Amino acid sequence: MRTAYSVETVRTAERALMARLPDGALMQRAAAGLAVACADLLGRVYGRRIVLLVGSGDNGGDALYAGARLARRGAGVAAVLLAPDRAHAGGLEAFRRAGGRVVESGTVNSALCVDTVEEAILRADLVVDGIVGIGGSGGLRPDAERLAEVVAEARVPVVAVDLPSGVEAGSGEVRGAAVRADLTVTFGAHKPALLIDPAREYAGSVRLVDIGLGDVLPEEPELEALQHADVAALLPVPGAESDKYRRGVVGIAAGSARYPGAAVLAVAGALRGGAGAVRYVGPAADAVLARFPEVLVSDQGPKHAGRVQAWVVGPGAGDDASHVGEVLAADVPVLIDADGLRLADRDAVRARTAPTLMTPHAGEAAALLGVAREQVEGARLASARELAARYGATVLLKGSTTLIADADGGAVRVNPTGTGWLATAGSGDVLSGLGGSLLAAGLSALDAGSVAAYLHGLAGRFASDGAPVGAHDVAEAVVRAWRDVRDQ
Repeated sequence: MRTAYSVETVRTAERALMARLPDGALMQRAAAGLAVACADLLGRVYGRRIVLLVGSGDNGGDALYAGARLARRGAGVAAVLLAPDRAHAGGLEAFRRAGGRVVESGTVNSALCVDTVEEAILRADLVVDGIVGIGGSGGLRPDAERLAEVVAEARVPVVAVDLPSGVEAGSGEVRGAAVRADLTVTFGAHKPALLIDPAREYAGSVRLVDIGLGDVLPEEPELEALQHADVAALLPVPGAESDKYRRGVVGIAAGSARYPGAAVLAVAGALRGGAGAVRYVGPAADAVLARFPEVLVSDQGPKHAGRVQAWVVGPGAGDDASHVGEVLAADVPVLIDADGLRLADRDAVRARTAPTLMTPHAGEAAALLGVAREQVEGARLASARELAARYGATVLLKGSTTLIADADGGAVRVNPTGTGWLATAGSGDVLSGLGGSLLAAGLSALDAGSVAAYLHGLAGRFASDGAPVGAHDVAEAVVRAWRDVRDQ
């Protein structure tokens, strides 16, 4: 499992570790890892030209010490100091002793400095971004923004120190100009910004350097990203005495005369999610049976559909709220999606004692929170947590990085498997059926949402293989994703 920690947690851990080590040892560990990563990216160090963008904090010190190591291996290394009077003294001394060159400047906005810096960057094989550390907020300042523009125009590979300058480490928000890196070398622990969009888009590939923080970090992280082994351990597996009812029955209350396909796709996801049987309630019974004759169909409404271990309600429901109220009154886990999110009464959701999993996309989350969609997309972590707290439910916020947040405020799960090809009509219906089936099979709301998102994202990758894909293709690929997780 990949984990990420808040800025304050990381700083506290660093202070505790520094108290045990000789002065400067922690920075030297970071600089050594950074230098190795730069060398690996370059392939050959001797004769290469490297430009360091150096701010006044510890990230600038990391860059300078790493630059000294690279200079000693024969690279031509130049440092652009954004705040010469506040550059890390020890790092700057080591850099100069190793033969590093400082690009002299007053401010980087002066014509002479920009010409000098531009020349160095245009000739560079690599740029190291050590402008701002994990305490930065509000985007880059004007002088740093100009440097970032020069680097972007030059199209030089960029390695970010700990995280790209300009992104907010704790929230993943980008509130102004920021550096776009090809590789981010982060130290000790991932920061939330490296796992959550929009900041994640700026990080490129991420390489974690172990500097010894593992012994002093707390057990409870800020974020968790499941990997194959974690998901494999959660997959429901039938035993020798299992039958279709012991494996769980999931009820699907979805579809309408206008949107019968939503019901078919939700059922498709449910059939591949580990439950032993699927019951369908709604006006799309003929379409569902035509595609899936194994489904148990009822026309008596959710209350009289028969025993289920979980319900999915909302996909393609239109404006019919009757099934939503009945499902919310059931004393079993419930997944609410699509129209169900709009039709569900918040007090009824909060009053539930059985687990509730809500699966909005950014637009639906914005409507529930009463804010603009752009606000949700720009602050995904805060939005998922706020929605979970308001409804007393687990929230799976779909998007470029899918987040799963519990109402108790614990670690938020981040799904790493998604692909842009999943942005297709009906894909969310497949996800809701899959998640509901996992609930019926006995997983908690947090685990069901996490496993469903993981398998759904993986299925999207397998189904598309880099080309356009339909929701039905994604549903069919869930079996392959399941096997891939299990076998690895």
